[in-house]
Amino acid sequence: MPSPMQNPEQSSGRNVIAVVATVILIAGVLIGWQFSIDLAQARVRAAQGSVLVSTPCGPIEYQEAGTGAALLVVHGAGGGHDQGMALAESLAQQGVRVIAMSRFGYLRTPMPPDASPPEQADAHACLLDALGIRQSAVLGASAGAPSAMQMAIRHPGRVSALILMVPLAYKPVSVADSAPAPSALAGKVLDALVGSDFLFWAMQHMAPDQLIRRVLGTPPELVAAASPAEQARVKAMLDIILPVSERAEGLRNESKIGNSLQPYPLEAIRAPTLIISARDDGYGTYASAQYSASRIAGARFIGYDQGGHLLVGHEEETQQQILNWQRLYNPVP
Repeated sequence: MPSPMQNPEQSSGRNVIAVVATVILIAGVLIGWQFSIDLAQARVRAAQGSVLVSTPCGPIEYQEAGTGAALLVVHGAGGGHDQGMALAESLAQQGVRVIAMSRFGYLRTPMPPDASPPEQADAHACLLDALGIRQSAVLGASAGAPSAMQMAIRHPGRVSALILMVPLAYKPVSVADSAPAPSALAGKVLDALVGSDFLFWAMQHMAPDQLIRRVLGTPPELVAAASPAEQARVKAMLDIILPVSERAEGLRNESKIGNSLQPYPLEAIRAPTLIISARDDGYGTYASAQYSASRIAGARFIGYDQGGHLLVGHEEETQQQILNWQRLYNPVP
């Protein structure tokens, strides 16, 4: 029993506080334990299947699958060889040799002093040299598009066909935007996310729709209405970003490149070019994709009204379009 001098209500209040504190402590321990397990699994997954090869352009991490005509996959922001392979792995079952590298600052490919798109393009050519490949089709996705275009410009004899998916690309101010620019607050949130494995992991569990909208540039309501296979693909694309700490240098470089896009001499591109985007892409690639297609001789543009940055609802069609382009302009040697 409480002492005569002790208020029963005060004693009860202290007991409640103690219970709440204990619950919070246990919850924190469990959350930390689950985070450490998930992060360890993500690190193992990010290393699976990759090889680090020495080239005149420095060490480059890559993986490959399939046999046949080569397709060099240049991943987007938050990626690496794993994201690149996820983008094109199904093609490896259909007579395509898929080669997916980690660009500068991603996973095991180090960040050099100059990580500009032209330098990245030269590294792509160095990787082909190391693999003994004279010519390849090149698929540049999202933030991988600038270096893919630069490769077609700087190394025209090495690129048999060019495919740009939801490309980060220059457009003049006279061309209307297809999506509003991210707010300053959204930019700060993204900066915080790319700086913390824990914060990104926590958002995956507590606010996945916000990550789908803000990081993947795709309307979450579109994902919710999509097929189970498409929902699984979107989730996999989020999962691939972790560990974000091993991709942070590359992500920061993407911001630098994206904020200083310059016009390229697209008229110099001679490789048959296919460009794909969606009007509701949260990163606004539709307008710049259209503009790029208008500048590249003979380029084919495929635009969807819906699909977001991940082209949700168009995965099978997109893969078939890429395969057709590959077979038409990059036949098996």
